[in-house]
Amino acid sequence: MLNDGLTWTLVALAAFFGAALNAAAGGGSFLTLPALIYAGVPAVAANATGTTALLPGYLASTWGFREDLGPPRAVGMTALMLTCLAGGGIGAGLLITTSNHAFRALVPWLLLFATALFAFGPALLRRIGRHPEQHAPRLQTLVGLFIVSVYGGYFNGGLGVLLLAMLTLIGETHLNRMNALKNAISAVLTLFAVGIYAAAGTVQWRWVAVMLPAVLLGGYVGARLARRIPREVLRWGIVVIGLVMSALFFR
Repeated sequence: MLNDGLTWTLVALAAFFGAALNAAAGGGSFLTLPALIYAGVPAVAANATGTTALLPGYLASTWGFREDLGPPRAVGMTALMLTCLAGGGIGAGLLITTSNHAFRALVPWLLLFATALFAFGPALLRRIGRHPEQHAPRLQTLVGLFIVSVYGGYFNGGLGVLLLAMLTLIGETHLNRMNALKNAISAVLTLFAVGIYAAAGTVQWRWVAVMLPAVLLGGYVGARLARRIPREVLRWGIVVIGLVMSALFFR
């Protein structure tokens, strides 16, 4: 494992810019996962460690949208959160039982999938939008959110876009409410997933300690800069990062 000062600095910078991206538009794992793998952390542990380090951002975002938070009209908050907890737990369980070799082979494809979500997410949301009077049945809502939560527990990249797409599909239309739900679901399932990663000994805590101060600072800076940088510039910048990282992992 690489332990020189340059590698530690690289991981801290990846955490800073990853948290800034998450605060502004998403896509932080595009930076933290490759940086940790470069530092010598096995692929599965790198994914779990990066997700753990970025968790405070989800919690802070949920608090920031607390006034808008409420469950979809088809289901109550208890059923919603239990479904997302179950999905996130299953996804985390799948991750810790995946071999490093298999997950390393999956990484470029997962990055490409998440990159495609960022590239085509707005168009997807427009195409699948429902009429404001239409709402998905309770079972359809819970099954859809369960599937997305499994993905989130396994690989966090692109989770926000998937959740917004799913909330649109089930009939949600108010953007602030959707963002509040997205952040709350992300926080809950990620918190549960991190607990499973930690119990399994998959998280490398010394790297979390390196990344956490940078995550806190980057989240603040990203939130402030997001007010000045056009949304499309941010989104396409993330797409470029995702494509570059995917290409590097395919080598």
